[in-house]
Amino acid sequence: MKQFATLIVALATFTGANICEAADPTPPATTKTAIFAGGCFWCMQPPYDQAKGVVKTVVGYTGGSEADANYEKVSGHRTKHREAIQVTYDPTQISYGQLLEIFWRQINPTQADGQFHDIGLSYQAAIFYSNEEEKKTAEASREKLGESGKFQQPIVTEILPVMNFYPAEEYHQKYYLKNPGDFEAYHVGSGRVSFLEKIWGGSSRK
Repeated sequence: MKQFATLIVALATFTGANICEAADPTPPATTKTAIFAGGCFWCMQPPYDQAKGVVKTVVGYTGGSEADANYEKVSGHRTKHREAIQVTYDPTQISYGQLLEIFWRQINPTQADGQFHDIGLSYQAAIFYSNEEEKKTAEASREKLGESGKFQQPIVTEILPVMNFYPAEEYHQKYYLKNPGDFEAYHVGSGRVSFLEKIWGGSSRK
């Protein structure tokens, strides 16, 4: 009887371990990161979170030379940082070029002084490259967009070398899930939604 009970415990332990392993998918062996500034970082997180191959997103601040950044300083334009998003992705499922396509569909690339109703350096759009390959891919993508006929004005979005990235405060992370009503009111009220739907149609909401 004692041997039988021991066998039952062992089987339960083995089965439980298998269930846990099955519920915890193996992460990709190799991931890369990309950083984009597209105005209010709240609005940049949903489209990347929904993209297949994106492993993780973090909103934060980059582009400034100061040793640190937080929302109070950046929003008060007391640093040269911009609101940005850091995207960790699996390059076997989604390419850097595809991440750029998502980026272009979230911003007004002809606006130099900010994004939509948000004006100031902290809201200016930019692509931050980490190597020459990314730089060339970004430049080619920008040129292609300019030749697409989607915009009557020149594309002015900057392509800049990567700088230190500082994660934003926790309450900013995935704000669209934590405060969906406030997020949607801002998303629409900022002028972003109407502009993107005019240019891209309903697909801009994805």
